[in-house]
Amino acid sequence: MSTLAPLRLLREPSNASEGNQSNATVGAGGGWCQGLDIPNELFLALGLVSLVENLLVVAAILKNRNLHSPTYYFICCLAVSDMLVSISNLAEMLFMLLLEHGVLVMRPSIVRHMDSVIDTLICSSVVSSLSFLGVIAVDRYITIFYALRYHSIMTLQRAVVTMASVWLASTVSSTVLITYYHSNTILLCLIGFFLFMLVLMLVLYIHMFALARHHLHSISRQQKPTTAHRGGSLKGAVTLTILLGVFFICWGPFFFHLILIVTCPTNPFCTCFFSYFNLFLVLIICNSVIDPLIYAFRSQELRRTLREVVTCSW
Repeated sequence: MSTLAPLRLLREPSNASEGNQSNATVGAGGGWCQGLDIPNELFLALGLVSLVENLLVVAAILKNRNLHSPTYYFICCLAVSDMLVSISNLAEMLFMLLLEHGVLVMRPSIVRHMDSVIDTLICSSVVSSLSFLGVIAVDRYITIFYALRYHSIMTLQRAVVTMASVWLASTVSSTVLITYYHSNTILLCLIGFFLFMLVLMLVLYIHMFALARHHLHSISRQQKPTTAHRGGSLKGAVTLTILLGVFFICWGPFFFHLILIVTCPTNPFCTCFFSYFNLFLVLIICNSVIDPLIYAFRSQELRRTLREVVTCSW
């Protein structure tokens, strides 16, 4: 049984026959092209860990009034996106297990409908996760370069509109993706969106790092301590850079998989790469597991609140 339904649909090119894939796999490299057999228990364990971690992050942000700001609201939405990935993954796995063991008996049309709903939920949470990483990067950029005007630029109303727009766009785009997943045009749009967000965040981080280096040079010349606000902003830039690196490592292989589906669906070496699809799924779920750990260790305020939530110190 496989997991992450909408990604399962992209496991292999729809225009590649079974015979071509089998022959290509053998010719591409023998044993190492057999892929990896990932046990379902690993998917289940990672999903549960991700669910608990992201739920704690959401609870901590809701509990602490000091965290009731646009920046942490965006982080909360990112945690919700990761949490929905876990919930959808667990729901799909439970749904399929019940069907396989005959505990749940449903008509094929209803099964297809339920599968489409789960597909859409997972895809929307995945797209929103990437989108909120971009939103958080832009928010941090404004915090650093427009510190005095931040509260007038990023008002609560604009933050709410931004969050609602991301969720709406994610839902619409995921519905289109599930409906036309076999189309190369849709895959190219998904790849383009990923590359756009990646370039956007890289440009912002390079600019922020340039400011950080300039700031350190100023300190060395003047021997003056950094201000708490600027220091916190630069620390936040490092945090987001770590998040971007983790995201690229966890999602890069999957999007490279999509690129190969479009560019070389029947090439032997591309087919060999397709055989490691389950590993790419594990990396995707690991992204949802790692993100909350970064929040907890990089934000002292959030770390303290998480400790209170875990110890039930309400």
